[in-house]
Amino acid sequence: MQDTAGDISTDWRFGIAYNAALKLCTILLYAEGCRPEKTLQHFRTIQALPLILGNHHKKDAEYLDTCRNKRNVMEYDYVGGVTEEDVDELIEFVNELREEVLQWLKKQHPDFLSGDSGSAAISK
Repeated sequence: MQDTAGDISTDWRFGIAYNAALKLCTILLYAEGCRPEKTLQHFRTIQALPLILGNHHKKDAEYLDTCRNKRNVMEYDYVGGVTEEDVDELIEFVNELREEVLQWLKKQHPDFLSGDSGSAAISK
């Protein structure tokens, strides 16, 4: 999440954080041997979150889908669509999700992790 720090717009910071969340969801899918279809790829990847980590992550998938919609608006329609609070909330969410994904990988697919800390596959 270092890329979200610095002198860049809130839109870009949000987009970077969103991409990090999407990559974490993609890691879960790939670890389970799945690949999302090209049609609605982001949506399908996000919707797999509670299917893999458990139904208690349904609200997380809904939150990420809201972020996906915001990102699409700011990417294709207009700039300035997100606030600092939106960015901070998403960054905090991504950091928490990263830890959950690491714990899940350690338990379900320890062979995917390398290094002493067990987090080399998902670096900060």
